[in-house]
Amino acid sequence: MPLPSLNDYFPDWKEREALAEAMIPLIGKLYRRNVVTYCYGRAMYNQSVTQLMKTHRYVRQIAMNELSEFESYPILEAMGRLDLGPSHIDVGKLTIKFMEESAHGMVDVDAFVERECTAVIGRHVPPLAEPQDIVLYGFGRIGRLLARLLIEKTGSGGQLRLRAVVVREGGEDDLLKRASLLRRDSVHGGFGGTIRIDEENNCLIANGNVIQIIYASGPADVDYTEYGIHNAIVIDNTGAWRDQEGLGEHLKAKGAAKVVLTAPGKTGVKNIVAGINSNAITADDSILAAASCTTNAIVPVLKVMNEKFEVVHGHMETVHSYTNDQNLIDNYHKKNRRGRGAPLNMVITETGASSAVAKLLPELDGKLTGNSIRVPTPNVSLAILNLTLGRDTSESEIRDFLRNTSLHSNLQRQIDYSVSPELVSSDLVGNRHACILDGEALIVKDNRVVLYVWYDNEFGYACQVVRVAQRWAGISYPLIPEDVVKMGF
Repeated sequence: MPLPSLNDYFPDWKEREALAEAMIPLIGKLYRRNVVTYCYGRAMYNQSVTQLMKTHRYVRQIAMNELSEFESYPILEAMGRLDLGPSHIDVGKLTIKFMEESAHGMVDVDAFVERECTAVIGRHVPPLAEPQDIVLYGFGRIGRLLARLLIEKTGSGGQLRLRAVVVREGGEDDLLKRASLLRRDSVHGGFGGTIRIDEENNCLIANGNVIQIIYASGPADVDYTEYGIHNAIVIDNTGAWRDQEGLGEHLKAKGAAKVVLTAPGKTGVKNIVAGINSNAITADDSILAAASCTTNAIVPVLKVMNEKFEVVHGHMETVHSYTNDQNLIDNYHKKNRRGRGAPLNMVITETGASSAVAKLLPELDGKLTGNSIRVPTPNVSLAILNLTLGRDTSESEIRDFLRNTSLHSNLQRQIDYSVSPELVSSDLVGNRHACILDGEALIVKDNRVVLYVWYDNEFGYACQVVRVAQRWAGISYPLIPEDVVKMGF
């Protein structure tokens, strides 16, 4: 059998590359009209040519279908010819549906897309009646990633709108240093766009978004209305206050209406994991917490496993990247072991994630234990779930179930799936899911299962926080194809 030659692969690659290049202006034009495109739940907007090609490749591997740029480009072209209103359209699933129908006879692509998109053609109803002002209180690791996400998701400007960042002034070059930290990140790379500094007005202008930098010594000291900010959702990413009383200080500020905490809430503060209990958010809520990064990672997996197989009991061990609350070198720390140098040691410490699971999934109350080990990596963590199930199962059944869950369930924005036997933590920096199931690392023996659940404890978690804010703001889109399950905000 002759070996494959350059002529077998390179021309095909160049054709698909050209199609991916041609997709970008189509996707961008739709996005500016609040028509947001996905491919099996993975965002297509603000992506490079190679990223779009990798998304198609991923779907072919995981969904085991023939999706390629040759098939999806005509669908996007047809969408561009229609007067589409605000919507979320899964181009990948739409394409596969078209391919399945075409297999049974000739189907006109324009007629197909028009039929599937009928509900939003000419329907120019914005996702919000007016833009929702967002304020970031704090500008650390999570705060700056939230800023990147909010700027990226500006779209036509009619949704979440980052208006201000509140910090304590650090010195005369504070604004310059804040801009530099937003522009460059040692873990997540450079900012995707341009950042200008307006020293006269103490603002950063990021991709056209004017972000007021406000200096304050406490939450209640700010008058947001002075900056034209009203009815704002304040996202507190400092972690300094975690109960109703402390977080309630934000609501004393003029122009602030709601508060989201980027940590587990205490003393009656409702913890929300996007996609799991988002429907618990009510109009009467004024303070919410987005739980912890680990809770966001394990709850979606435990929920689907319990619903399918029944979790009798289990243990969770988190292998977590070191964080700001640890010391770089050995020094005093109020918590045991955390005083030892974070980049030099594995550090056994406690986690509240297992008890948090019981509050979010009461059916698992008393069935789980948990612990954590901090390790010398700056980002991406791993939860090892050792579960005893209510019945025997097999590796193939678990793999098929988790793979299909990641592609077709209402948790496809939360649960990702990998088939790579070479996957390591750094490969997952920037992953937007709450967790990534390692399909090649799972262990199954009768009714005992060990799952390895990766998560970007910074960026993936920040995506979950934004989903909570979107849900709370009331952002809602029609979903196409209509048989696509509602993707959990």
